[in-house]
Amino acid sequence: MTHPFIFLGWIEQQLDLHLGNHVTHTWLVMAMLILVAVLVKRNIKMVPTGLQNFFEPAIAGIEGMIEETMGPKGKAYFPLIATLAFFILASNLIALVPGFYPPTANLNTNAAMALTVFAMTHIIGVKEHGIGYFKHFCGPVIWLAPLIVPIEIVGHLARPLSLTLRLFGNMYGHEIVLMIFFGLVPFIVPLPMMLMGVLVAFIQTFVFMLLSMIYIAGSLEEAH
Repeated sequence: MTHPFIFLGWIEQQLDLHLGNHVTHTWLVMAMLILVAVLVKRNIKMVPTGLQNFFEPAIAGIEGMIEETMGPKGKAYFPLIATLAFFILASNLIALVPGFYPPTANLNTNAAMALTVFAMTHIIGVKEHGIGYFKHFCGPVIWLAPLIVPIEIVGHLARPLSLTLRLFGNMYGHEIVLMIFFGLVPFIVPLPMMLMGVLVAFIQTFVFMLLSMIYIAGSLEEAH
């Protein structure tokens, strides 16, 4: 995918760096989120103002989703889910700013997040249930194990693949469509697509977050 101009890419060229747009923009999003978090923390008030008006309901909404989807034990994993949610949303929305590249339009970024969720799912499962966690790979009765084990392994391996490709496909496709419209009519025609991009950004964030919660909830509630 060739962009007409990427601001951080130009800076990277001037400094003779070869990091990749997804890496530099990942760092940018991380820096933005850290800065915003510090600013909000320093100005917390009893009556919310400014950014606090956005983050309070957003955090409360994520907490409610975690409790509803994962149960009381899920609260311990709020930092992971909330971090993924805010990072993915900010990465998606940055695509709407001319001259910037969404990190989520790159397979490497999405695969890193998906593999983190995949690893945490099984780490949490072993933590909660011990080695007995792996019994569910064998099915309800032992004589079904030769059939169930391959199915379970494929199913679990498909999870990070699904998380990666779903987010990548939507954000990469949106980037291509935007660039095509900008090439045809630079200002007026792309506006509806940019508005749709806001909706796509929120939906894809919600889907990734929800699936992550469901996968972790499965490891928490696994019966043995």
